[in-house]
Amino acid sequence: MEERSKIHVGLDVHKDSISIAAAESGRMPGRLIGKVTHDVNKLLKVLAKVGNADQLHIVYEAGPTGFGLQRALHSRGYLCEIIAPSQIPRRPGDRIKTDGRDCIQLAECSRAGQLSAVWIPDPEDEAIRDLSRAREDAVNSRVQARHQLKGFLLRHDVRYTGKTSWCGAYYRWLGTLNFGVGAAQTAFTEYWQAVTAADDRVERLTKALESSITGWRFEPVVGALQALRGVAAITAIGLVAEIGDLGRFAHPRKLMGYLGLTPSEHSSGERTSRGSITKTGNAHARRLLTEAAWNYRFKARIGKQAQIRQQALSEPIRRMAWTAQLRLTQRFAALNARGLQVNKACIAVARELAGFIWAIGMQAQREHGQAN
Repeated sequence: MEERSKIHVGLDVHKDSISIAAAESGRMPGRLIGKVTHDVNKLLKVLAKVGNADQLHIVYEAGPTGFGLQRALHSRGYLCEIIAPSQIPRRPGDRIKTDGRDCIQLAECSRAGQLSAVWIPDPEDEAIRDLSRAREDAVNSRVQARHQLKGFLLRHDVRYTGKTSWCGAYYRWLGTLNFGVGAAQTAFTEYWQAVTAADDRVERLTKALESSITGWRFEPVVGALQALRGVAAITAIGLVAEIGDLGRFAHPRKLMGYLGLTPSEHSSGERTSRGSITKTGNAHARRLLTEAAWNYRFKARIGKQAQIRQQALSEPIRRMAWTAQLRLTQRFAALNARGLQVNKACIAVARELAGFIWAIGMQAQREHGQAN
């Protein structure tokens, strides 16, 4: 982290309180300043006693309180960064944790340049990300409602003889069921209504999400990513909303690491030992990439819907998307032929897919004058 100020201020931010510590330049230990309620005006009064806005470098851990405090301090001229909790150095033998110790440690680590700041999205970017996550929550709720309904049917030994559940024929079949006894029929109706309500909720959020990107600064990137196999509108919006500006990654390997798709490693001396992926960083984007990667287990082809999505795209983007499909389908087939477990093969393909997403996204930003 770049050294840009003389006094480093660490904040331990909670829903109702903020603990404050400061570490001046040099080697003196950080000092605890105090604790205030979670109120920006009260915090500003304390910070004014520590130093001027241009003297302070404020840091606090990312958490459930979001970006509101950072934006409030930034609007008042303070340099404030939110720190990735997983990147904060920890002492294995330190078994005492308090708010005061935490904010002192943040201030001292900031002074030493040992912290990594997270990306702060613009309010519009954050709003689209919130909408994308709301849809994801709705999909999860629908899955739960469907499982509950199927569990009820299984307990009553009611079985569907068709091939596919949750299609039009399945819903029509549900409408023919009658459990006779009043209590059982009421329970079935409640389960069924929960499923239909969940379907309606997902549909509303899907339409809202698709319409929300009109005029968004990353709309061209969303359109470009849909040239890739397995990446339709919802997946593309989710990926861009979670990752943000692809230009902040100097190399696709940086993006792979951010998504937690790189192998963990514990090597020493002549021994090299690599394990499962790190799973650090953004889990939402990693899940979307993994789901998209499953599509590359089939032979390379450009389907009808993909052709429609690619019509308005430039030739370089279409060419990169086809190169990606050829490469990744061959990669998936080769890993399967080696006998690699299919889930591991999918993760390996997802890691390479992240590289193609970076390349296509950067190309789209260059074409629309957004590249850094």
